[in-house]
Amino acid sequence: MRTYRKIRISTKAQIKDFVNAASKCDFDVDVASEDRGHYIVDAKSVLGVLGLNFRAPLIVSYSGRNAAFEQFLQKTAVVA
Repeated sequence: MRTYRKIRISTKAQIKDFVNAASKCDFDVDVASEDRGHYIVDAKSVLGVLGLNFRAPLIVSYSGRNAAFEQFLQKTAVVA
C-alpha cells in the first residue's frame, strides 16, 4: 500500500532534515511538487529534492513505516 502526504518545507535546514529522515528509511520514498506532479524525485537525493518548487506543497509517497520519518512528516504537514 502506498501512503501519500502533503508537506511544506522551505528552509535549508528543513530540506536537509527531510532528506536525512528519508535516507534512514529502508523503503522507497518519492517526492513531487504539487504543481509539477509529473516531476517525481527520490527523496533520498539532495540534488533531486533541491530541484523541486518549494512555493507549492510537496507530495510525498512511500510504502513502509519509520517512526522518525512519520514524525517529520507530521511536523511539516499541510493543514487544509
